[in-house]
Amino acid sequence: MFREMRRKRQELPREEVLSILERATSGVLAVEGDEGYPYAVPMSFLYEEGKLYFHSAAAGHKLDALQRNNRASFCVIDRDLVSPEEYTTYYRSVIVFGKIRFLKGAEARGAILRLSEKYAPGNRAGLEQEIRKSAGRLCMLELSIEHMTGKEAIELVRGREAALDHNRLSSE
Repeated sequence: MFREMRRKRQELPREEVLSILERATSGVLAVEGDEGYPYAVPMSFLYEEGKLYFHSAAAGHKLDALQRNNRASFCVIDRDLVSPEEYTTYYRSVIVFGKIRFLKGAEARGAILRLSEKYAPGNRAGLEQEIRKSAGRLCMLELSIEHMTGKEAIELVRGREAALDHNRLSSE
């Protein structure tokens, strides 16, 4: 169902993909929008055990789209360094595919608490007040990951390979 990466040499190992998802603070969620047009929106998120969590307003384009079709992709850019003199970009990114469900009740509350801890660690009192204030206007989403890939610029791959070769030769 999901395509294999064409440039296998540039594929990031699963551990690196997970590390990127754990440390990144934002990405772009893409859904099927109105009249079949793609709709992509920047989002803060939390990664936990094969799932991504997002907070959202309780109404809007994104939620309307997800009610029609819960399939989505999410892209995180971990590195983006343009090198004009080389006509290239030193990049590292992750793309996740999966299905989104709307969380309710205790599940939603637990997810917003964990998400908030990522962005405002140790501020539980202020968070509780904010949750009470925005009750009814807040929606929590959970994306269950079905497929994910990570990729980096070939120049980064070559640099890592050269460093490994150098270390190997130095230890001989």
